[in-house]
Amino acid sequence: MLRAVKAKNARSKRALEAREPKEIEDARTTVFVRGTHTGEVLNGAMKELMALKRPHAISFSKKNTIRPFEDASSLEFWANKNDASMFVVGQSTKKRPNGLTLVRMFDGKVLDMCEVGVDNFISMNDFKTPKAAPGHKPMMHFASELFDTHPRLIQLKSLLMDLFNGEVIDQIHLTGLEHVISVTLAPTPESLNSTAAFAEDDTKSLPKVHIRGYTLKLLASGVRTPRVELVPMGPSLDLVLRRHQAADPEVWKLAMRRPKLKKQDVEKGLGKKRKNMEVDEMGDLRGRVHVAKQDLGKLQTRKMKGLKKMPGEADGADSEDSGDGHPRKRQKAT
Repeated sequence: MLRAVKAKNARSKRALEAREPKEIEDARTTVFVRGTHTGEVLNGAMKELMALKRPHAISFSKKNTIRPFEDASSLEFWANKNDASMFVVGQSTKKRPNGLTLVRMFDGKVLDMCEVGVDNFISMNDFKTPKAAPGHKPMMHFASELFDTHPRLIQLKSLLMDLFNGEVIDQIHLTGLEHVISVTLAPTPESLNSTAAFAEDDTKSLPKVHIRGYTLKLLASGVRTPRVELVPMGPSLDLVLRRHQAADPEVWKLAMRRPKLKKQDVEKGLGKKRKNMEVDEMGDLRGRVHVAKQDLGKLQTRKMKGLKKMPGEADGADSEDSGDGHPRKRQKAT
């Protein structure tokens, strides 16, 4: 159950309203935390991921004694203090070397998390190519059907989408598309491609996850749409799936619930699209009204003296059939 905090003054009320659920969420703030033991590979991987996440990234310079799967109290304290909804925790041990844990928060509590191991890492400095500007919204590409069928890979895809996804935008210029983050899988065994039941705890049979970064190069194509080429930018990561913690069904249901729109937002046309209502370029709300079928025979027209009938004149006396089913007015003889 969500906790209810009452504001004591106007300043705290504004701060609470800024943290309330929104129809269009802001970019997620991610905190990068280093554990007690981190190696050169893990430090480099976290540094590169933070560079892709900027400016919505916070780095803790000091090492911390933290174990997310055993005690998440420190994460909950940092989430409330920094208004952060995601964590990337790096910890290297003898049993699980070069471990990265992706943690997602909801209402100041841990929603779900997934641990991966960095098997191979190549820095962006090793690619002598142009780099994308920080703060640009990347394009995500997941090249495998298992990202939509296997439970472990579905969770990893959702975490990566929330990690790299920036602000929600309606339109974007072609030149604003600078880089692509491609997520692929190693060759998968036939058992995973079949429709048999998946074993969520069996991580040995799961393939490695390859994360690659590319920049876009727009070339002349002779038509209006340019020809696009991908240039390796880095970083290059090979990940191995390890432990995970799924979200509680009831909490997940609360996290996916959309907030109720205010009356002023509905009048402005925000949120869910209403039938026969739209907002024009000037920001005005316009709608179409459908009326019932009208009987035009009873419609009152403008009275004209020339259309009045003479006394004793019957209907159709001054008209005759033209042969095509339409009456034709008879001309007076001169």
